Amino acid sequence: MAGAATFGVGSLIAGGLPAFAQAEQSTQPQPANLPLHRKIPGSEKSLPTIGLGSWITFNVGHDPVLLQNCTDVMAAFFAAGGQMIDSSPMYGSSQATIGHGLAALEVERSTVFAADKLWTSDETGGAAQIAETAQNWGLRQFDLLQVHNMLDWENQFPVLQGMKAQGALDYVGITTSHGRRHELMAVIMQREPLDFIQVTYNPLDRDVENRILPIAQDRNIAVIINRPFQGGQLTRALRNAPLPGIAQDYGAQSWAQLILKYIVSHPAVTCAIPATTRVDHVRENMAAISPISDEMNTRLPEGKERHAIANAIGDAL
Repeated sequence: MAGAATFGVGSLIAGGLPAFAQAEQSTQPQPANLPLHRKIPGSEKSLPTIGLGSWITFNVGHDPVLLQNCTDVMAAFFAAGGQMIDSSPMYGSSQATIGHGLAALEVERSTVFAADKLWTSDETGGAAQIAETAQNWGLRQFDLLQVHNMLDWENQFPVLQGMKAQGALDYVGITTSHGRRHELMAVIMQREPLDFIQVTYNPLDRDVENRILPIAQDRNIAVIINRPFQGGQLTRALRNAPLPGIAQDYGAQSWAQLILKYIVSHPAVTCAIPATTRVDHVRENMAAISPISDEMNTRLPEGKERHAIANAIGDAL
């Protein structure tokens, strides 16, 4: 697209940051063949219901072969209509890997929903860490920043709120994983003006159904799902088990697709962010929400059907 801002190396300005950072998000209508989207509560923007995580998988240092592999994963993700990429300062070199891939692919800024985290207990260190994170990504402004694992959230969340108030950030949130600290998260959700939360949820780890997801719905908070496959443990355990018949009803051609359909079928869930090092896996994940051949691909289970899928997965283990 002529004149479109990209992550290419030629777009750098003084200070080492891309000029595109001040560009607004695209609001053009989306073609009907793009992946299943869900609206961000309280916003006019919608997101594909599958994103891309980077924990462990993108922590590859400076290895040129591994960097190229991660770039290939990102290329396949964007080619399938993906938008949200999530990372954290805690994830080693993952941020820089994302930055490398975005620059190499010359991705248009408007096609990426950039989500990262603030992870520090230094009461005055939040701004400096965010600046370093932006440098790693190669951008000036994020779409979403989250207080990682609610670390020192009482001091760090106001930093993010201040950025949002100044127009330097669109959305703010908090995260947890592995089912930890749900009681504290529930308190914060009911007390603070959150746009997003991030939690672990899959057919086996369902504690958030009891309180966290209902609060999110009641408070109009978007929900990102991490560890949809339990870090790969769930899909590995199911590898040799035959798919249940119910998978055919929803166009799921693998356990991974059936799990993702189960997750994003919950009305509170905005986006799940499986991480992977494999191009075929990212294509498989995106196909779970993409109308590649027919409408069946994007059909999602409801009510008793969701329970049937969870039971089928439990029985197969």
